[in-house]
Amino acid sequence: MSAMKAVVIREHGGPGALSFEDVPDPVAGPGEVVVSVRAVGINHLDLWVRKGVPGHVFPLPMIPGNDVAGVIESVGAGVRNVEPGAEVVVAPGISCGVCAACQEGRDHHCPRYGILGETRDGGYAERIAVPCANVMPKPANLSFEEAASMPLAFLTAWHMLTARAKLRANETVLVQAAGSGVSSAAVQIAKLFHADVIATAGSEEKRKQALALGADHVLDSRNPGLAKEVKALTDGRGADIVFDHVGEATWEASTKSLAWQGRFVTCGATTGALVNLNLSHLFFKSLSILGSTMGSKGELREILAHAERGRLKPVLARALPLGEAREAHRMLEAREVFGKLVLVP
Repeated sequence: MSAMKAVVIREHGGPGALSFEDVPDPVAGPGEVVVSVRAVGINHLDLWVRKGVPGHVFPLPMIPGNDVAGVIESVGAGVRNVEPGAEVVVAPGISCGVCAACQEGRDHHCPRYGILGETRDGGYAERIAVPCANVMPKPANLSFEEAASMPLAFLTAWHMLTARAKLRANETVLVQAAGSGVSSAAVQIAKLFHADVIATAGSEEKRKQALALGADHVLDSRNPGLAKEVKALTDGRGADIVFDHVGEATWEASTKSLAWQGRFVTCGATTGALVNLNLSHLFFKSLSILGSTMGSKGELREILAHAERGRLKPVLARALPLGEAREAHRMLEAREVFGKLVLVP
């Protein structure tokens, strides 16, 4: 049996739990394709899979990695939509394709929904087998490294702002932690919809980069008076939407920054998930608190179309060799980068 290099998690732990080793080559089953991985993006989800989440069981051993860009190497029986040699981006969400949610274009609500690198082997490898429904043409104007920086982060941010928060033109959006992959995507998406964007970041360098990305205003995320600054920038109104994935550390400032009928939308809680909610504040101001996870394949196709036209741009911080996955995880946990890290086999 032929083998390939891959990064494998066999037990939960620190970056040392990432083992660079030989594993069997994947084979394309019926309706599947094998993609030669040219680049794979790194997400906080990879950190959670590596470290473990209390109360959740991951199917270890696991090859992590949600965002893949590469070239079709072989196709399985019944595959007609793609041929070997095609340059593709892989949608990270796996669904059954036949349930009501899938057929209605809500595949991220499929009862059997899973994510590459979380519920089945992902892309920290030289090759990966995925359903043919998950491969989409790579925008010709993007490198493989740039393309691998987009799927999960942009899809999550797009669904949060457009489907959950119902962003409208000329609204004000407060984007917390603009240096992260999902928030750097949110800044661009909000500007695409003609919003006024207030971004936050914890360092002067990251604030400069947020401005360069299109934010109209940038604030220090560590400032205890953040909500007052947001109110000052909005003539006392506050933000129509707060985009957050930080959780406990930003919760108070985020909710105090909301305008009347404001919407708080979140996809994560990297600093902690337990927060205090003042129900009086919630109903007196007619606020909405919205959770969001992933998005549909159709939404990802729309995102990639915008990328091909130059309207949305991946924010690639750095590409490292696949064998340096431990260092990449360390850098992400230390918040040393603005945008996305990718690994290159």
